[in-house]
Amino acid sequence: MSSLAISEDNPFQVLIKESDDNPTALQLRYQNHRVNRNEQQSTKILADSFPGWSLDPILSRLDGPGKEDGYLDPRNCLVIWARPPPHIRDLICFIQKELKEVSPSIWLMPPQNLHTTVLEVAHSLTEKEIEHLVQTLEASKDVTAAQIAEYPVAHKSRLLKPMVSFDASAMALSFVPAAGENLQAGDSGDDYSYHHLRRDVFQMVRQAQLPVASRYIVPSAHVTIARFINNEDFLVQGAEGVELDRARVKLLVEKIEAINKKLESEFWPRADGTFPEGGEWIVGQQNLVIRRGRLWYGGGETVSTGSDN
Repeated sequence: MSSLAISEDNPFQVLIKESDDNPTALQLRYQNHRVNRNEQQSTKILADSFPGWSLDPILSRLDGPGKEDGYLDPRNCLVIWARPPPHIRDLICFIQKELKEVSPSIWLMPPQNLHTTVLEVAHSLTEKEIEHLVQTLEASKDVTAAQIAEYPVAHKSRLLKPMVSFDASAMALSFVPAAGENLQAGDSGDDYSYHHLRRDVFQMVRQAQLPVASRYIVPSAHVTIARFINNEDFLVQGAEGVELDRARVKLLVEKIEAINKKLESEFWPRADGTFPEGGEWIVGQQNLVIRRGRLWYGGGETVSTGSDN
């Protein structure tokens, strides 16, 4: 398709302009966002006033000891995902096993459901409302679902520097856009980033005459890997009854910090210019996936993966 004309109200273009379309500045915005957020969440979680993990009430009814047979997530969505390649899934599997050592009851995202959300088109709607949006997309002559799914193959972007991001409800493996690290002869460089991809997909969805009601505009590229569905690993019998075991909470935060130190030492670009294997995710090695339905936890149904998958 022809080059995209980016509208002034495209929310992803704002950060690109603020960063002067500079890969290093853009990477720094992503890095600062996740580092600052981790620091804020760590302070909140380790405070004496922390009441316990923010449990996911819907997931608790879908899985785990409180599972209710026949219960359905009422939220229907339409999203565009990028699936992590096998070596990133393997890395996530290692991290999940490490987390399980401290919190055996934590809910882990199944490997086949792992994803990063390039664009959330609509969320928390009815099946009928999502069906209308899908029909609008499939009827579009300006931009097709297949063109959206296939777009990153000709517009590759790189994600680097994996790090566990967390809050009181969930954990994710996050990345930052590449900024010239380990470029090989013939490489086109990192002027086109993951954030540019998000911008362009947003524009394409708009051109398909779909409204976009995304909650995720912040500079983040993350794959949710774990959620809290109960507090049973973090309770202790106190003088006045069962209470939060703050030592166990601290142990989990320390485990995340230890994992992040390992990730940085083994999977980030090194100061001497060498580049470790396993920490680079090239978005565009496979097509995007357009999904619909009850997909909050990685499920749902596929609308399109393009013609190559």
